[in-house]
Amino acid sequence: MSGSPLIGARAEHPLYGQLRPVTPHASVLLADNPGVMTLDGTNTWVLRAPDSDTCVVVDPGPDDETHLRRVAACGPVAEVLLTHGHPDHAEGARRFASLVGAPVRALDPALRLGSEGLAHGDVIARAGLEIRVLGTPGHTADSLCFVVESEAVLTGDTVLGRGTTVVAHPDGKLADYFDSLRLLADLPSGTAVLPGHGPELADAGDAARAYLAHREQRLEQVRAAVDSLGGSPTPRQVVEIVYADVDRVLWPAAEWSVRAQLEYLRTHG
Repeated sequence: MSGSPLIGARAEHPLYGQLRPVTPHASVLLADNPGVMTLDGTNTWVLRAPDSDTCVVVDPGPDDETHLRRVAACGPVAEVLLTHGHPDHAEGARRFASLVGAPVRALDPALRLGSEGLAHGDVIARAGLEIRVLGTPGHTADSLCFVVESEAVLTGDTVLGRGTTVVAHPDGKLADYFDSLRLLADLPSGTAVLPGHGPELADAGDAARAYLAHREQRLEQVRAAVDSLGGSPTPRQVVEIVYADVDRVLWPAAEWSVRAQLEYLRTHG
């Protein structure tokens, strides 16, 4: 689940059901689940070296049989990786694993199908590729990113291709999210962003620094709103001030981030 707006989601996207090459080692298949929280839909990533007979699939997406079978047709699949456990990314993982006969690896043990999990610093050697795991909590506690051959990073909902994401309080923590964005900001220049929603971006460092600046600006706005309201305002009261110029359909999602910001202010000042 992301948090960047798509108002009036399109009924049909020209790329639904089409495997689209993005880098020499990564292609994307867009799930047909557009919405306010998912933009045009969930990006399911298929990773493989040009000479590999197998692939790695990241985020099979929702439990949509048509989408899952389209992804399965890209196989054989060596492994399935999850960036985090939100349903728009992981709900279809169990069914997909049964279709392709591959293990599912994730940080959260509850999401795994197989004996091996994932953790920060792990290196996965599959489908002719080296995939490095980054622990990037903040959007959720179990959020991971995957660096592929030092050319691109799959960011799930940590960085989106358009707009900004939600810090999904109480599972997501703003302090963790700041640390994760700083980690991404330190990736080598030219590392492409392959997000969980929206189009790819040219440079992870630039995107992460822009996210940091936006979050810091929002935090100052929340601090000012709390000061002006006095006492212990509710997250909704803060949203009505800070997000007054944002479509109200997004206010429930904004409340999650405001709760995370309020907690941050209580614990970090």
